[in-house]
Amino acid sequence: MSGNGLSYSEQGGEVASELAQEATSTTSPSAPAAFGLFSSDTKKNEDLKQMLESSKDSAKLDAMKRIVGMIANGKNASELFPAVVKNVASKNIEIKKLVYVYLMRYAEEQQDLALLSISTFQRALKDPNQLIRASALRVLSSIRVPIIVPIMMLAIKEASSDLSPYVRKNAAHAIQKLYSLDPEQKEMLIEVIEKLLKDRSTLVAGSVVMAFEEVCPDRIDLIHKNYRKLCNLLVDVEEWGQVVIIHMLTRYARTQFVSPWKKGNEAEYSENNFYESDEEKEKDRKMKNTYTMDPDHRLLLRNTKPLLQSRNAAVVMAVAQLYWHLAPKSEAGIVSKSLVRLLRSNREVQYIVLQNIATMSIQRKGMFEPYLKSFYVRSTDPTMIKTLKLEILTSLANEANISTLLREFQTYVKSQDKQFAAATIQAIGRCATNITEVTDTCLNGLVCLLSNRDEIVVAESVVVIKKLLQTQPAHHGEIIKHMAKLLDNITVPVARASILWLIGEYCERVPKIAPDVLRKTAKSFTNEDDLVKLQILNLGAKLYLTNSKQTKLLTQYVLNLGKYDQSYDIRDRTRFIRQLIVPNEKSGALSKYAKKIFLAQKPAPLLESPFKDRDHFQLGTLSHTLNSRATGYLELSDWPEVAPDPSVRNIDVAESAKEWTGMLGKTRKEKPTEKFYSESEEEEDESASTSASESESGSESEKEDKEEGSSDESSGSSSSSGESSDSESGSKESAAKKTSRATDESDSEDIKKKAKGISRKRSTSSSSDTESASSEESSSDSKSESDSKSDSEPGKSRSATSKKEEKPVQDRKAPSKQDVFLLDLDDFCPVATPVAVPTAAVLSPSLAADLEGLSLSSSSVIDVTTQVSVPTKPHELLHRMSGKGLAAHYHFSRQPGIFGDRMVSVQVTVTNTTDQKIENIHIGEKKLPPGMRMHEFNPIECIEPAGSVTVSMGIDFCDSTQTASFQLCTKDDHFNVNIQPPVGELLLPVTMSEKDFKTEQGMLTGMNETSATIAVAPQNSTRLVIIERVVKAANLGVVPSGQDNIHRFAAKTVHSGSLMLVTVELKESSTAQLIINTEKTVIGSVLLRELKPVLSQG
Repeated sequence: MSGNGLSYSEQGGEVASELAQEATSTTSPSAPAAFGLFSSDTKKNEDLKQMLESSKDSAKLDAMKRIVGMIANGKNASELFPAVVKNVASKNIEIKKLVYVYLMRYAEEQQDLALLSISTFQRALKDPNQLIRASALRVLSSIRVPIIVPIMMLAIKEASSDLSPYVRKNAAHAIQKLYSLDPEQKEMLIEVIEKLLKDRSTLVAGSVVMAFEEVCPDRIDLIHKNYRKLCNLLVDVEEWGQVVIIHMLTRYARTQFVSPWKKGNEAEYSENNFYESDEEKEKDRKMKNTYTMDPDHRLLLRNTKPLLQSRNAAVVMAVAQLYWHLAPKSEAGIVSKSLVRLLRSNREVQYIVLQNIATMSIQRKGMFEPYLKSFYVRSTDPTMIKTLKLEILTSLANEANISTLLREFQTYVKSQDKQFAAATIQAIGRCATNITEVTDTCLNGLVCLLSNRDEIVVAESVVVIKKLLQTQPAHHGEIIKHMAKLLDNITVPVARASILWLIGEYCERVPKIAPDVLRKTAKSFTNEDDLVKLQILNLGAKLYLTNSKQTKLLTQYVLNLGKYDQSYDIRDRTRFIRQLIVPNEKSGALSKYAKKIFLAQKPAPLLESPFKDRDHFQLGTLSHTLNSRATGYLELSDWPEVAPDPSVRNIDVAESAKEWTGMLGKTRKEKPTEKFYSESEEEEDESASTSASESESGSESEKEDKEEGSSDESSGSSSSSGESSDSESGSKESAAKKTSRATDESDSEDIKKKAKGISRKRSTSSSSDTESASSEESSSDSKSESDSKSDSEPGKSRSATSKKEEKPVQDRKAPSKQDVFLLDLDDFCPVATPVAVPTAAVLSPSLAADLEGLSLSSSSVIDVTTQVSVPTKPHELLHRMSGKGLAAHYHFSRQPGIFGDRMVSVQVTVTNTTDQKIENIHIGEKKLPPGMRMHEFNPIECIEPAGSVTVSMGIDFCDSTQTASFQLCTKDDHFNVNIQPPVGELLLPVTMSEKDFKTEQGMLTGMNETSATIAVAPQNSTRLVIIERVVKAANLGVVPSGQDNIHRFAAKTVHSGSLMLVTVELKESSTAQLIINTEKTVIGSVLLRELKPVLSQG
């Protein structure tokens, strides 16, 4: 495919170069002709018109070459448009090519004349020559008249199916032009983009992604299936296409993969691991190495890395920003060498690259420290480059290299470029504040600069010294005295004002000098700059308050001068100060606090990099360069907490899976006895795609089940029977080290008996269709739950022996539990079912036991919820005014698993407030964030006037509080509505023993724990009130507690099944500590924020 693309692009390149050569060869041979051609003489243009109207093709070709030569030299040839456009139907292919080149340039300016030839362009779209077809499409899309939009749309659709990739490329270019002309065509254009995205030609890829970015950048669902193809084609795409694709894939990756930067995501091992035993190493590895980079994430990083060698600076910059925003921090360093290489380019490229390096160096100094000398300033650099290099050097300064940098800065201060010299002095000031070891050295150096001949250097030094002295004024009285002496010689207003401010602020440290400075400046008050006058007034006011004996008359003299000054700022300040410090009958209450107002402790200024706040813009973008949001800028989204389903990027596998599930459905209906085998095969397919740790635990559980003689489960896991015995021995060793937690609890024993009963029930063929269907659901639910559990809690699969000890008990008591299971089914309690069948091929026995204990609490929690009878708050979905008489409210019913184990149940009440019946109420278009799913309610046929209907629907919010947007439609109208869940409704309550609670809490500490101390209203301190308020705010289960002052609650997130443990511990003096332990730290912090007012309010 890429070969095709190259051949066409070469052909296009040859045509372009051929035109340029012919145009040059035609215009250059005779100097007089050339001068005549490019003169503004109308006779020459008349000559060209006659040649174009000639019957000879050679004359027309000669004329067209001359005209294209004029355009190439920047001359205006628009007046020849009528004569040129007549030749658009020429049969000579060379003339036709040149006519289209001309028309592409002027069609937008001469739209009316171009419209006359539109039928010719349409015919040219069928031309055998690919260049003519492409040129016709380009000219057609350049005629920006709304009336031809349908013709353009038709042409684009046809061109998108053209055999030539060059024509398809031009179709992608035309999409953007048509969208800017008529945005209403967006939906039809998206269909064309979707079609072109599947194109495997490297010539088309860059152009269609550009069209995608212009027309529908938010439709990342179009990229899923083409992601891997784009990654693999990237190296062969033309350079500007590479830039566009890399930027688009950066945005895509930030929505589809989890962050590689989180603490613990970098798999690092400390040196003392070398001395540990193998068992401890294995344990640490399982605990630490929880993050595994998605293969598609790695594919993108791997395929973009070679492009760092590109000759195009924009491509290198694009790859650098991709690594900065997507790669693990340990890998991002590889871009630094390539970026430093770009500093040999022209000054414009240097400017952009240095701006991006400046932003990077603030956050990760280590990346560019080895290349410190590359940022030394050259005398030939322009000021903008010098300033940026200085900025980077300042950011990279540390204790090791500061002495070298200060010597370098000493040279820069002597520069003839005064703006750069001033920037260097500011850089020295920043180094002094950042590195305390050199503060005194820098300060002494700056004081030496005060004797410099150059006023600008002296002025900047004074300003920087002033800022440095504010950080520690007590030690630097001598410097203040030295600066006071310089006041007679310094003339720059900013520097004089800074010295006066310093003397006024620290007048008590120089009591003899300050009054004398005021005397001198009072003499020259009328000749000073406004900035200096304001500081003289401030100095007088401060001395009046601290040393009124010596300065009272002087201050009054200065205030009288200021009273009649030409500047109203000076006059206002004078009036304000006089009323404040000179007491009289009219003085207000403020005069008592004059000393506190003028001599208040001022915070020291922060000397920060101007690039500190630029990192919120994507590197390499115009917005980053300007430090302001530019039009069309697309923000990078935050990393998702949980990665969306990676299977959306599969192509063939997904289709075969659909066929496979269809076959499975048939098998289950026709042959209920074979249900077990078809399920096991499905489980094998799923387990094959899981991580290595899961397959290990699967093989362990399968082997132990074989030893126990569980024929059903062992046959179900026969596909993984070839695993090595190392995993088995490893699991036995770890099991011997850990004590069993499940044996102490009778509840967990009961649920295991129940599970055993279900597995036996499923192995018989006498069960009814409904029972078999529900047991199939339960097995798949338990599998998905165990998968998420094994991912999130890798340290828990330890106690494998407990299950062996309890198996005989389960075998004896299993039959009595079958009735309970049937009752559960009849009561429609799907939360209990996920735990029913531990899948041998995936779950280790210990993990299965943990999950079973968890879901026992889930099953009993429904009883707790009904006992507490929590009132749920209704939320408005659609106001009757907005809905033309149709009103809708919704509330969260807290009924778990009605539409699926990961969906939150929502009850919607629809009311007809009109006097006519409303028909066919249903859900229309859904605009859901990636990963979110919705189970719609059945359409409502009609609602009578003043009637209302309540329906249920399910939404999988993916453990986030993102809004689910959709359309509520009637027969005649549709209304846009939103449902946003409170974080408390994203939970399913579970109950567990106090011991289990403490064990789980012990495993969720550190980063997984958030807490706050709150003031509890006295009436809220009783147990019943706390339980009522907490359970009302969040769907939590109550955990029994042996202490009166500690209240515990437990739940799991609906989507991923992660535990959420809440503790309210009452302290003395009406305070309480609220602690939340969960892996979902974002949900935990939001829940903490919502529970605080619930407990503190009266």
